[in-house]
Amino acid sequence: MAVRFQLLGPLSITDGTETVVLGPSKPTNLLAALLLRSNTIVSAGYLQQMIWGDDQPATAKAALQTCVLRLRRLFERQHVLDTPIEAAPGGYRITADERTLDLIEFRARVRHATALGDDPAAELAALRHALTLWQGALLANVRSPTMHRDEVPRLVEERLRTVERVCDLELALGDCGAALVELWSATRDHPSHGRFREQLIEALYRTGRQSEALSEYRQFKEYLRDELGVDPSPALQKLELAILRGEDLGGPALAHTPPALPAAPESAALPPAAPARPRQPVPPALPVPGAAADAPPAADSTAPGHWTPVPSFTGRATETAALVARLTGDRPGTELICGAPGIGKTALARHVADLVRDRFPGGCRLLDLADPATEPRADADPHTLLVLDDVTDPDRVRPLLSARRGAATLVTSRRHLAALVATHGGRVTRLDTFTPAEAHDLLRAALGPERVAAEPGAAAELALLCGRHPLALRIAAARLLTRPALRLADAVGWLTDDPLARLALPDDPRLSVPRVLDGALARLAPPLPEVFAALGRLGRERFHPADAAGAVAGPFDLTESETETALERLADAGLLEDGPPGPYRMHPLLRGYARTRDRQKV
Repeated sequence: MAVRFQLLGPLSITDGTETVVLGPSKPTNLLAALLLRSNTIVSAGYLQQMIWGDDQPATAKAALQTCVLRLRRLFERQHVLDTPIEAAPGGYRITADERTLDLIEFRARVRHATALGDDPAAELAALRHALTLWQGALLANVRSPTMHRDEVPRLVEERLRTVERVCDLELALGDCGAALVELWSATRDHPSHGRFREQLIEALYRTGRQSEALSEYRQFKEYLRDELGVDPSPALQKLELAILRGEDLGGPALAHTPPALPAAPESAALPPAAPARPRQPVPPALPVPGAAADAPPAADSTAPGHWTPVPSFTGRATETAALVARLTGDRPGTELICGAPGIGKTALARHVADLVRDRFPGGCRLLDLADPATEPRADADPHTLLVLDDVTDPDRVRPLLSARRGAATLVTSRRHLAALVATHGGRVTRLDTFTPAEAHDLLRAALGPERVAAEPGAAAELALLCGRHPLALRIAAARLLTRPALRLADAVGWLTDDPLARLALPDDPRLSVPRVLDGALARLAPPLPEVFAALGRLGRERFHPADAAGAVAGPFDLTESETETALERLADAGLLEDGPPGPYRMHPLLRGYARTRDRQKV
C-alpha cells in the first residue's frame, strides 16, 4: 500500500496500519506547504515565507535547500518512496493524488456528491462520507503563523461550505434532528457564521421549538450588534417574521443546485404571497466561475419562474445589502444603478432582483431599453419588481415611473440620470471599479483558489492590468479558464504588450473591452468622442476643467464654458467620474482606451 499524507487534521503520514504524526519542525512546515500546492511548482519565495514567516534568515536560499534535504531524509526513514520532492526551476514540487493525499480525496468526493444533485439522499450520504476525512485540529503540529493566517482559513472554508450543504439537505429531507446535532456545534464554533445560525433557527422552528428559535435569533442579533456593529441579514429578519407569524416553512425544493432560503413573508397590505421558491442557493463546495460584469439580459416575462438569475456573483457586497434592504423595506421606490460601460450594472440588478423576488408575488420583469424596439408599457402593479435595463433617455421611462410611484423599480444606466431623480425621485447607486479584494475574489471564484494562491503576485498584476474593471477581469479569467496549462504570469506578460486589444474574446462582441467602449462613444454626439480621446493626453487619473483646457479647448475651438459642458456630458455618459466641485476622475482602463483613440487620430 502506498504511503499516504493527511493534511485534514494534524499533519501525519500513514501506511494504512500505522500513523506517524510529525513533530513541529521546519521540515514539517515545508511538507505542509508543498502538499497544499501539490502537483504544481511551488516557488522558493513562497516556501521560505511558509517556513520562516517574516523572520527569514539572511541565507534563506541555502537554508531552504538544507530544509529540503532534512525532509528527504525523513521520507527515507518513513519509507516514502513513491512521492519524491522534485527540484524545479524556481522552486520544488511534490506529486499527489486521491490515494496519497486526503485533501485531494476530499475534493474528489465532494465533486462526486455534487454530481448526485438529482438524488438528495445519495448526495447527503456522499457528503457525509467526504467529511469523515477531517480528523481533528487542522495542521495543529505545523508551527507557521503565516500558513495559519493565509492557508488554513481557506481549508476551513471548504469544510464549512460542505457542512452548510449537508445541513440544507437534512432540512430538505425532513431530518431536522440530524441537522440540529451538527448545527449546535457549528454555531458555537463559528459564532459569526450567519448561514449556520439561520439553519439552526429554522431547524428549531420546524421541530416545534418556536420559543427556542426566537431566543436563538435574538441572541445572534445581540452578538452581531455588540461585536460587529451590524444587523442580521435580510434573510434572517424575514425568517424571524415568518416564525412570529407561525407560517409553515415547508421543506425547500431540491434541484441539482443547492437549495435556497425560505420565502419572505408579505406585509399585511399585500395579498397572499405566491408559493415560496427554493432557498437562496448555497455555493457549492468547489469554486464556480464568477459573473461580475454587465450580463446579457434575461427574457422579459411576468412569470416569476422565467426570471434568469445571475449564475454566480462576486463583489458589490455593500451595494447589494443596501439595495436589498431598501427594496424589501416599508417604502420601496426607484433604485438607480449607474456607472461606466462594463462596470457590472446589469449583473448587480439581476443579482439583487433574484435575492428579493420572493417579496414580489407578481414576479420580476426585465425590459432591455437599449433595444429601440422595446416598448416600456405601463405597469403599475406594486407586486411586481420591474427592472429597466440600460436606460439611455429619461423621457422613455418617465411615464412608466409616474405610474409606478410607490412601487419597486430597478433602473440601470450609464448616465447619471440626475434630471430623472430631480423629477421622479429615487436613490442612486454609483458603481466604481472593484476594490483589490473584490478583484481578487473574482479571480479566485473564476479560476479556483489554488490557481490564484499559487501565483498571488501575478494575480495582483493581472487585476491591475485590467484596471480592476469587472468586464476586463471577466474576459481575462475566461481566457485563462480555456487555457488551463497557462500560468497567470504568462497572461500578465501577454497582456502587458497591448492590454486593450487583447482584452477581448473573438466569439462574443459583448466580451470585448474595445468594442464595448467603441459602442459607448458611438452614442455620443460630436465632438464628445474626440474630446474624450484628447483627455488621454493628460496622463493622470484626476484633473480639473482648467487642467483639461490645453488638451481639449484649443484643438476643438471650445470656450472654457464649452469645455466644462463637454466634460459634464462625458461624466453623464459614464466615461468620467465625479467632477465639480471636486476633480474629474477617469478609470485606468478608460484612460488607456482614450490614449489609444487619440493615437489612432494622429
